Amino acid sequence: MAGKKAAELPRKVYEKELLRLQTELVKLQEWVRASGTRLVVVFEGRDAAGKGGTIKRVAEHLNPRVARIAALPRPTERERTQWYFQRYVEHLPAAGEIVLFDRSWYNRAGVEHVMGFCTQEEYRLFLRQCPIFERMLVEAGVLLRKYWFSVSDTEQQERFRRRLDDPLRRWKLSPMDLESITHWEAYSRAKDEMLVHTDISEAPWYVVESDEKRRARLNMIAHLLDSVPYRDVPPPVLELPERPKSTGYVRPSRDLQTYVPDHAASL
Repeated sequence: MAGKKAAELPRKVYEKELLRLQTELVKLQEWVRASGTRLVVVFEGRDAAGKGGTIKRVAEHLNPRVARIAALPRPTERERTQWYFQRYVEHLPAAGEIVLFDRSWYNRAGVEHVMGFCTQEEYRLFLRQCPIFERMLVEAGVLLRKYWFSVSDTEQQERFRRRLDDPLRRWKLSPMDLESITHWEAYSRAKDEMLVHTDISEAPWYVVESDEKRRARLNMIAHLLDSVPYRDVPPPVLELPERPKSTGYVRPSRDLQTYVPDHAASL
């Protein structure tokens, strides 16, 4: 299960290339907006595989009105009675939008199946319907990219351990995450079965080796950019206007407003 971990990229090399790729992501965003393209990127993988950190770097410099993150909570009682894909459909992009799914409809093929949150009939129905659903998206003109972040058992456990000791990241851990350690092989079998049924030519899966986070982020972003036929869209010509002359406005006294205390002055 545990393979040899790739050497960590030097921080300066990583940051330089990340900035270059993020600049290209902004160009991609402007092309999506100008061309009316609909782009969906699915991020899947085990807990602590590095999906969230990669999504953060993808979206860091993008316009949230164009590119948004869809991270759905547990379904409500009403949503549980709907067609399974229904609540995901409403989060799909309109023309000129990008949606990054931080986990997606593939919950049914993973945690729901392994932890018994769905029936075997519901699971089998998902495996039959998912390729049809995704072909419909692609046929309707949606660009669909699916990434599976692959992390080893030893690296996942080490990341869990670091989160437990870090008050800023402990919120990322849930009892379900920790329980996944005891279901490693069950999740592996579920992933293998999922790929057999849903790795289709119209929407293939791309596996990202993610034991080394910096490499994983750069590799995933570079692949996404290479897979989309975007072009550089010239920005509109903008000119900063001259500030008009004063017409006699006088700012009210500061005593009439409540200001935030200067905490920085105490440092």
